[in-house]
Amino acid sequence: MTKIIDKDRFYYNPEFLGSASGRSVRILSEYYGPLQRMQRKKISDTIVFFGSARILAREVAQDALDNAPKDSDKQSLKRLKMDLKMSRYYEDARTLAGKFTKWSKGLKGTKHRYIICSGGGPGIMEASNRGASEAGGVNVGLTISLPNESSGNKWISDDLDMKFHYFFMRKFWFLYLAKALIVWPGGFGTLDELMELLTLIQTEKIKKRLPIVLYGKEFWEKVVNWDYLVDIGTISPEDLDLFHISDDINDTFNYVTKFIETNQLKGPNF
Repeated sequence: MTKIIDKDRFYYNPEFLGSASGRSVRILSEYYGPLQRMQRKKISDTIVFFGSARILAREVAQDALDNAPKDSDKQSLKRLKMDLKMSRYYEDARTLAGKFTKWSKGLKGTKHRYIICSGGGPGIMEASNRGASEAGGVNVGLTISLPNESSGNKWISDDLDMKFHYFFMRKFWFLYLAKALIVWPGGFGTLDELMELLTLIQTEKIKKRLPIVLYGKEFWEKVVNWDYLVDIGTISPEDLDLFHISDDINDTFNYVTKFIETNQLKGPNF
């Protein structure tokens, strides 16, 4: 009788797992793997931060501008000055994540409630993980395998830097335990995440009303003309009630915590 060793079994076979036939197994792995880690860490809720990977910390942006070559052209200097201006969002995300973390640590219960969760990369994602870590809290990073992009930032809690291959499974985990979402200035990825989130709530695929804050009034009012969408009838006036636009840390914090405390949001969203 031939002895069967572990590497002979299909679930240890890299060729099978990486093939089209193994796709369903890979997808399930990106459900059960994160579920196991969340349960192990006793995480029941998250507050999700979406935003650009390109926004720099203020000290980094300031240093880049201060040390720009003397022969830099106007366009390069304009870019560096804009990086410094946009760095306010990094600092605000860092501060707000710390504020939420201190608040959540004061709540009663054995499980971790309202844990900061980000996409795990640089920029706004790093700022949110950093703020939570500096406040002494557990935090989550849901990273994605992309060409030419580094893995999770150094501020993510041990065992909670979770790497995904499939964007749709990463999005699932952004929303599955979320009890609030703060959406910061960003590019295609951030806009994609926001629009899918609003669509799921508008169509009641997510049946709970969640507090959603679009942070950065100037940015959001320039990037999306919400009133025009109402005027031409592609969204309803009441759809504008799905989110709150803010430009202030305390306003955002108070809006989210009051919403959560009033509605007693609990459990998964799907």
